[in-house]
Amino acid sequence: MKKGTLAIVALFLLFGVYGCNSYNGLVGKETTVQDLWAKVQTQYQRRADLIGNLVKTVQGAADFEKSTLTEVIQARSAATQIKLDANDLTPENMAKYQAAQDQLSGSLSRLLVSVEQYPQLKANQNFLELQAQLEGTENRISVARDNFNTGVKDYNLSVKTFPTNIMAKIFGFAEKAFFEATAASQNAPDINFDFGKK
Repeated sequence: MKKGTLAIVALFLLFGVYGCNSYNGLVGKETTVQDLWAKVQTQYQRRADLIGNLVKTVQGAADFEKSTLTEVIQARSAATQIKLDANDLTPENMAKYQAAQDQLSGSLSRLLVSVEQYPQLKANQNFLELQAQLEGTENRISVARDNFNTGVKDYNLSVKTFPTNIMAKIFGFAEKAFFEATAASQNAPDINFDFGKK
């Protein structure tokens, strides 16, 4: 064989090995993102289940504000209806998913603030246990979201970095969206040090 032909064959082999390695690397990182997304969804589902139990406990308080409960029930329903596949994590879809979860978080916060007016609920052991589990779940959600964003960052870096980006385009690997901070988190909370002054 001629040296030119050998060089061309060697070049094709090198490109083939590189292509296989790039493809396999992208598949591995995409699978990691899918796994991390499943963990995020598991924590959100855990929260939705706990909220259902919390609502049932609160409904037992005879004079509890029905509008607050209705708001939580509706927000929970809306949040659990949005199903987002790990292969469809576009910025638009993530924004919808996050908006529904934020709506539920806000409703839940209002519910827990309202409970302060009901001493029988604050003394209810079942309610206290559910409240503690919800707090733990919120922490788990935060950790799962952070881990997911780290996985997405690693994956997106591979999809965008030359020369792997060429393989990503050839095989249809697209960037994934991150979880972003909510608009409300940009504002510092109001703190009142008035302590009941007249």
